[in-house]
Amino acid sequence: MVVPPTYAAPVTIAVCAARDRARALARSAFPRRRCRLALARTAGELERVFRETLVDAALVDVHAPNDDTWKAVALAAEFPSAPFFALTPLRPGDAAIAARCAAADVADLVTEGVDDGVLRDLVLPRTFTARFTDALRDPPSALGLSGPLHLATWRFLVAHGGRPVRTDTIAAALGVTREHLSRAFSAGGSANLKRIIDLVRLLAAAELAKNPGYDVSDIARVLDYASSSHLSTTSQRIAGTKPASLARLRTVDLIDRFVKGRTRSRG
Repeated sequence: MVVPPTYAAPVTIAVCAARDRARALARSAFPRRRCRLALARTAGELERVFRETLVDAALVDVHAPNDDTWKAVALAAEFPSAPFFALTPLRPGDAAIAARCAAADVADLVTEGVDDGVLRDLVLPRTFTARFTDALRDPPSALGLSGPLHLATWRFLVAHGGRPVRTDTIAAALGVTREHLSRAFSAGGSANLKRIIDLVRLLAAAELAKNPGYDVSDIARVLDYASSSHLSTTSQRIAGTKPASLARLRTVDLIDRFVKGRTRSRG
């Protein structure tokens, strides 16, 4: 059985930059095999990216900033689940730019021409998916997922950061058949695999719900739920709560709700 890698799914890096130099740097730093780039030129385009897909981190070019640049930087407060990085030449006169970025909750300043070679290493460990994976690397003990198959499956799921994952995709990654995976996973009274898949997705939805810039329909869209109603049904089934209440619930709260009679599904 193969334990999947830390980054099982390509992460999405949103880049807000008009300069060709900055866009070329982003393309070089984030190769397609590990990352998906979403390029924007304006704050409006950047915000649209956040509402259309799950953004793991954002890079904003603050070279010669204007009002629209600062609107883009201000989105860091609206979408704190995705760390924002500011790209700047960091010239002697840029102290005010650095201070304004820090005040806007930008995670880090990336110095153009100095940090080019380490940009990927600065960003990837701090993405939403990486932090979600690290926080949930081991399944909570209340779930009773202690076997090797349980552990490998759980880690594969959390490495996708709440994105939809098919049972046959998990089985192929672990080197077993779909039928064996489903049957063996729930043997001995363990939670049903379908329910665990829904639980992990709901944990991600709860984290995104803490973003001031997202409403329920946004969360459903970026996590590829069929509709807001689908997210609502899942939330009720897994945690007995409406999606609007997810923002105030911690992971431990959702786990507690889940284990109280919601761990099994038909099929």
